[in-house]
Amino acid sequence: MATYKKKGNKIKNKAGDTISKIERDSTTAEVFNTLDETASRSEKWVIKNQQNIFIVLAVIVAAILAFMAYNKFLSGPKEVAAANELAFPKKYFEQASTSAVAVDSLYTLGLEGADGKYGFIDIASEFSGTDAGNLANYYAGISYLKMKKYPEAIEFLEKFSSDDQVLGPVAKGAIGDAFADLNQPEDALEYYEKAANQRDNSFTTPLFLFKAANTALDLGKFGKAQTMFEQIKKSYPKSEEANNIDMYINKAKYAK
Repeated sequence: MATYKKKGNKIKNKAGDTISKIERDSTTAEVFNTLDETASRSEKWVIKNQQNIFIVLAVIVAAILAFMAYNKFLSGPKEVAAANELAFPKKYFEQASTSAVAVDSLYTLGLEGADGKYGFIDIASEFSGTDAGNLANYYAGISYLKMKKYPEAIEFLEKFSSDDQVLGPVAKGAIGDAFADLNQPEDALEYYEKAANQRDNSFTTPLFLFKAANTALDLGKFGKAQTMFEQIKKSYPKSEEANNIDMYINKAKYAK
């Protein structure tokens, strides 16, 4: 009986193996048939829509070529021309920044140009979309700010954008200065906060946090002012604004 059971097990295993193999072969065949049917449908769809496919591909290729051509034949030369034009008014801007006399006249020359050369205003307009055109907005805005023409300063500085660690925040902070001089402290506070938060560094962040905190103090927003003064003390202890910062913290704290 023991021998019989052993033989029976062998026969059963062989039968089981045979059934399993048939099932596997059948399943594999079904998978390949499904793949064949899917591929066939895909081929038919491609054949049916090949004209539209070619049109889409042609549009994509044309767009890439147009972009490359623009960069090579239009954008590149325009950038160079704008940079060359910017050198002329920058000379007057730098002179005005270090001069003690005729400052407004120098800033005006930088803004309006002279001797047939463009000033910042024209460069910003004629070379819009270039790096130099963007910088012209910054120089024009700062020039107007120095000349105490605050609405014009705000107009040009609003058009300027930069990811630079210092230049971007300085432009935002300058708008804050313009609003402060226009006696619009709420707007000034908004831009000082934007300037402080735009980039985190040890120069512009504590500078504009300090301006924002003092503006908040003037507006009676003592809690906000205290928070910003404390942020300077904690995060920028070596900054110039951190000098005597405890005095400002207490001023905000006990003014509540």
